[in-house]
Amino acid sequence: MREISASELAQIIERGGTVIDVREPDEYREGHVPGATLIPLGTVPDNIEAFRKAVPVYVVCQSGGRSGRACEFLVAAGVTNVVNVAGGTLGFAALGNVLQSGDTP
Repeated sequence: MREISASELAQIIERGGTVIDVREPDEYREGHVPGATLIPLGTVPDNIEAFRKAVPVYVVCQSGGRSGRACEFLVAAGVTNVVNVAGGTLGFAALGNVLQSGDTP
């Protein structure tokens, strides 16, 4: 499974990368990586096609655990373009990056 750091994620967002947040809706509303699309971990199996893109899909959660599990599941299902974001949303915010909040998923 490929993995990047939270600091690398900021550069990817600037280039228009695809980010999927696998946290729960209430966590997402409290604050998420700008531009991230919400697909809660429990619904990943039902949304595999959202991850099948020609470009890498960066998967984020709170700290990297749930996104890692999502990536492992997706790779086992044949989706090879997923990248886990180590450190997650917390790591991204700790670097001084601004989170979006209050959005309805």
